[in-house]
Amino acid sequence: MTTLITVLVVLAFLAVLYVFYRMQTKHYKFSTRVFAALGVGIVLGGIIQFAFGTQDKVTTQAMEWIGIVGNGYVAFLQMLVIPLVFVSIVGAFTKMKESKQLGKISFNVLATLLGTTAVAALIGIGTTLLFGLQGAQFTQGTAETARIAELATRQETVENLSIPQQILAFIPRNVFADFAGMRPTSTIGVVIFAAFVGIAYLGVKRKAPKEAEFFANLIDSLYKITMRIVTLVLRLTPYGVLALMTNVVATSDFDAILNLGKFVLASYTALIIVMLVHLLILVAVKVNPLNYLKKSFPVLSFAFTSRSSAGALPLNIETQTKALGVDDATANFAASFGLSIGQNGCAGVYPAMLATIVAPTVGINVFSLEFILMLVAIVTISSFGVAGVGGGATFASLIVLGSMNLPVAIVGLVISVEPLIDMARTAVNVSDSMVAGIVTSSRINELDRDVLNDSNLVIEQNA
Repeated sequence: MTTLITVLVVLAFLAVLYVFYRMQTKHYKFSTRVFAALGVGIVLGGIIQFAFGTQDKVTTQAMEWIGIVGNGYVAFLQMLVIPLVFVSIVGAFTKMKESKQLGKISFNVLATLLGTTAVAALIGIGTTLLFGLQGAQFTQGTAETARIAELATRQETVENLSIPQQILAFIPRNVFADFAGMRPTSTIGVVIFAAFVGIAYLGVKRKAPKEAEFFANLIDSLYKITMRIVTLVLRLTPYGVLALMTNVVATSDFDAILNLGKFVLASYTALIIVMLVHLLILVAVKVNPLNYLKKSFPVLSFAFTSRSSAGALPLNIETQTKALGVDDATANFAASFGLSIGQNGCAGVYPAMLATIVAPTVGINVFSLEFILMLVAIVTISSFGVAGVGGGATFASLIVLGSMNLPVAIVGLVISVEPLIDMARTAVNVSDSMVAGIVTSSRINELDRDVLNDSNLVIEQNA
C-alpha cells in the first residue's frame, strides 16, 4: 500500500511538471514560471507533509524520486561553476581594451567585494546583538544531529589551519585537480590560474599579435559554447525550483522553523541592510538606486529563486553590460570574481552571525572590540574561494568558526531554515558583484551612463 501511495504522489508531481512544461511551450515569461514553481512547490510540499508527516515512509520514498529533479538541477549548476569561472575571467582579459586597465579593474573590483564583505560582517554582528541572539540555544532534532555529524567530517578539511595556511591553500598546486574540484578551495584556485592565463595572453598580444588573436577567438568560442550550455541548464530552473521547494517544505520540521524564526528575521534584516549599503555605494558614484533596482530585478529574482550565483552569472554579465552600462572587461571580472570572492550574504553576514551566536557559549565577550575586529578580519579573508552554488555558506562558516576555535554544531542546528535564508543571501551575493562592476567601471571612466540611465533597457531571462 505504501508503494502505491508513493507512486501516486510521484505521478502527481510529474503532472505538475507537465503543467510547467506546457507553460514553457506557450512562452510564459521565465520569471513568471520560476515564481509560480516556488509557490506551487511550497503548496505541494505542505500537502505532502500534512497528509503523511516528515518521517513517514511515503514522504521519504517520494522525496527520493522527486529529488532526482531537484538534486539533478543543483548538480548541473555545480557542473557549470569551474568552466564559467575560467572562460569568464580569461574572456575578461581578451576583451580588455588596454592592458594598463588590468591593475585598476582588479584592484577596484576586489576592494569593493572585500570591503563590502567586511561591512556585511559588521552588520551581521550588529544584527545578532540587536536581536539578542548571542548565546541563543536552538533545538537539536534528528536532522540537526545528522547534519552536525556530517559537518564534523567536513571540518577535518579546514581545521587546524592558520590564516597564513588558509591563504597558501588558495594557490593551485595542481590545476587539473582544481578543474576537477578536488579541493574545497578549487574555485579560487581556478580563478588564480585563469588570471595567470589572462596575464600571459596580454604579454603574447604585445609580442605575437597573430597567435594572441587566435587564442582570443578560441576563448570567445569557448565562452559562447559555455554560455549556451548555461542557457540549456537554466531552462530547467522552474522544474528544479519546484522539486527543491517541494522537498524542503515536505521534510521540514515546522516546530524547528518556528523555534528559529527570530534567527530568520535577524538574517533577513541584516541582508536588507546590506542591500541598502549597496544602494548607498551606488549613490556615491552618482547612480540612481531606484534605476539600479529596476534593472537588476530580473537577475536578482532569478538568484533568489534558484539559490545559485553561478547560474545567475550569464544574466549578471548581460545585465551589467547591456542595461547598466558597465564595460565588457569589468563586467566579466566583477561577475566572475563575485562567484568565489567576497560574497556578502554567504561569506559575510552568515558566518559572522553564527560566530556571534555561539561565541558566548565558550566564554567570549562578543561586545569586546578585539572579538569584533578579529571576526571581521577572519570573515573577510575567509570569503575567498566560496563557490557560488549551494553549500558555500556552510564552507565559509566552517572556516570562520574553526579559525576562531568556536563550536561548529551551530551550523547544523540551523539546517531547518537554511533554504529560506539562502534565497536572500544569494540575491545579495549577486547584487554585490554588480555593484562592484558599476563602481569599477565608473572609476576607470568606462561606465556608459546613457545606457545606465535608459529606463527601457532591462534584460529579461529568456530561458
